[in-house]
Amino acid sequence: MYGTLILCATPIGNLEDITYRTVRTLTEVDYILAEDTRHTKKLLSHFDIHTPLTSYHEHNKLEKAPRLIEYLKEGKNLALVTDAGTPGISDPGEDLVRMALEHSICVTSTPGAVAAITALVISGKSTRRFVFEGFLPADKKEKAYILDVLKDEVRTIVLYEAPHRLVKTLQCLEQVLEDRAISVVKELTKKHESILNTTISDAIRYFSDNQPKGEYVLVIDGKDRESIRQHEQLLWQQMSIEAHLQLYVDKGMAEKDAMKQVAKDRGVSKRDIYAVVKH
Repeated sequence: MYGTLILCATPIGNLEDITYRTVRTLTEVDYILAEDTRHTKKLLSHFDIHTPLTSYHEHNKLEKAPRLIEYLKEGKNLALVTDAGTPGISDPGEDLVRMALEHSICVTSTPGAVAAITALVISGKSTRRFVFEGFLPADKKEKAYILDVLKDEVRTIVLYEAPHRLVKTLQCLEQVLEDRAISVVKELTKKHESILNTTISDAIRYFSDNQPKGEYVLVIDGKDRESIRQHEQLLWQQMSIEAHLQLYVDKGMAEKDAMKQVAKDRGVSKRDIYAVVKH
């Protein structure tokens, strides 16, 4: 009988945010896998938990994961924790989960705190649809690609950022997304928790004068649908009707359907498009 891999959410700041189930689970498992054992020891000490602890993080995951899978196959139950919040989000936990599932090992979770969700719900921004990107990539080309994808994103955008990169990231966001409403949420659930509801440009000015401290979650308005529609109409107006029609035909659309789509794009009747094309 294989053991179970249990992803245990831990507090993102306030120790009272841990659940009874998580405390019990951390007490009962055979081993606890921690991103930073020094950090997790403080948590375990606070709750008088004496379960053996071992490290599992980005720098040892390739070496450590096969051994952990063997432990699970031997019937041992392992709890995975991150430094704060829910493991598997923006950390190597997802790799271990994937490997465990590939070996038909049961994976479950004791749910709890998630910084992205906590920041989103207190930001006042739309929560119906949102996209989470975690930390933007350090690689310039990859970062540029992600930002380009987000440029026309209409859903609320949630990002993580460290204090020493905050201003630079805000500047990158302004260059690509232009000036939008943003909530800069700092040190969630901790003593110095704060939320700054402002614009990207004003946030840049504020944090250029006030050194960022602590961990940040950025919650950004998605692009206004009307702005996208107006932008698209401007692009169509700069293109001839014939070229616009050919664009859809080249994609495999029947001419009749293509004319209908061109009319819709331009906000005119299909008769107007037909008159130009068949002239």
